Amino acid sequence: MFYIPSEGHPLPHNPFNAMVAPRPIGWISTRGADGKDNLAPYSFFNAVAYVPPQVMFASTSAKADRGDTKDSVANIRDTGVFCVNLVSYEMRDAMNQSAGLWPRDVDEFSHAQIGRSACQTIAAARVTHAPASLECKMIQIITLKGEHNFAVFGEVTGVHIRPDCLNDGRFDITRAGLISRLGYQDYAQIGEIFSMTRPD
Repeated sequence: MFYIPSEGHPLPHNPFNAMVAPRPIGWISTRGADGKDNLAPYSFFNAVAYVPPQVMFASTSAKADRGDTKDSVANIRDTGVFCVNLVSYEMRDAMNQSAGLWPRDVDEFSHAQIGRSACQTIAAARVTHAPASLECKMIQIITLKGEHNFAVFGEVTGVHIRPDCLNDGRFDITRAGLISRLGYQDYAQIGEIFSMTRPD
C-alpha cells in the first residue's frame, strides 16, 4: 500500500510510529523555575553525537496550563537543563504513570512513587534506580513544523550508571533491562543481541 500522510491513511490506526521502532525512551526529569520537579517519558529520543556527547528529544503536544508545550520543554526553557533517565522493565508501570497529562503542580516522582536523587552538574533531580541517567545542559530548542512540535538538544555534562548494569567494563543493555517504545500501546524489552565487525 501507499499513502500520502497529509491526505490521511486507510488504516484504523496511524502506522508511522510503529514503523520507526523500536525507539529508546528518554524519561526526562526537569525542575521548574519555581523549584518543582517534573518527570515525563518521551519516545522521540536518541543520542546524536559523541564528542561532546549530545542527545535530543522531541515534544509533540501541549497542555492547557503550559500554552504551546508541556512541562518538560517549559521548564527547560526557564532553566536550561534537564536529565535523561533510561527506563528498565521493572520501572515500566511507574514510567507509564508519569506519562499522564497531570497539572503542572503535580510532582510525578511523588505521584508515581519514584525515588529521586540530586544531579551533580545541574539543578534537577534524577531517577535514583534508573539503569543510567544523563545530566544535560540545553544547547538549543528547535521549533519543528506542525503545532506544538519542539526538538530539544542537550550536551551531556554528567553520567550516572547503576553498578549492576556494568559487565566487564561495558554498559550491559540486557542487565539494565531497558525497554523501548514501539507503536500503538506496545513496548519491548531488549532480548537477543548480536555483534558485527564494521568493514573499516
